[in-house]
Amino acid sequence: QSLVGAVLEARKHGAIRKIYGSLHGIRGVLEENLIDLRRETPANLELVAATPSSALGTVRHKPTPEDCKMIFNVLRRYDVRYFFYIGGNDSAETAHIVNEQSLKVGYQLNCLHIPKTIDNDLRENDHTPGFGSAARFVACAVMGDDLDNRALPGVKIDVVMGRHAGFLTAASALARSHPDDGPHLIYLPEKPFSMSGFIRDVKAVYARLGRCMVVVSEGIADEKGETIAANYERVPLSRVARETRSMPASFINRSGNNVTEAFLRYARPIVGELPRVGYLKDARVARKK
Repeated sequence: QSLVGAVLEARKHGAIRKIYGSLHGIRGVLEENLIDLRRETPANLELVAATPSSALGTVRHKPTPEDCKMIFNVLRRYDVRYFFYIGGNDSAETAHIVNEQSLKVGYQLNCLHIPKTIDNDLRENDHTPGFGSAARFVACAVMGDDLDNRALPGVKIDVVMGRHAGFLTAASALARSHPDDGPHLIYLPEKPFSMSGFIRDVKAVYARLGRCMVVVSEGIADEKGETIAANYERVPLSRVARETRSMPASFINRSGNNVTEAFLRYARPIVGELPRVGYLKDARVARKK
């Protein structure tokens, strides 16, 4: 969606004569592996916009000063003066590095980072594109896992992506529609994790319900109104690059094993309406004595 939005908008401006896509991010520029995005039909671009994953591919590579010299040589050959980089805080840092190096060498280049990360951990953003659909996926997946745990009681633990920020894990709380629905416990990287406290929490839930559904962030470490008005503004790359945004303290309960109503109010309008879950009524047949 972000890629196609940038391409379609660029096509509206006569001053922009060529539009290139770099395959696998900065690596595509270094290897001069570019595609002509003006040749793509609007219909195909719309299909790409509705297709999961990254159409141009991705990469984990931070450019060095030497890389940047090669990058500017390639950009000069194609007379590229606008550089858009899509992704999370690592991608923002790449755009920041390229921008700083272009200023040092005197190459006229406008560098812009387009926020796009399921982790929702970019500073200067209320929520990032990618989070809503991923949070919905997590909520729906946990709904199904909770029904599985209800059918065959036990202790079930789901691990959700998020090394430093727990927004995606916290979205699992949206799966609850009945008082005894899971997840019963949620652990986020913003709070220190205690194994003894975890075992105590699980035992308490199991004693009460005969089962326990737990959702944890991959990054947890041992202790050491429902409408949205969008507002867009440019901020310096340095304020978004590298550093991650964490869950606010008001979104996590005092015990560190659940989320608060404040988070649910924040997440519901972003995620949208979830499927309704039905249960069989507990109308047991009385046995004859």
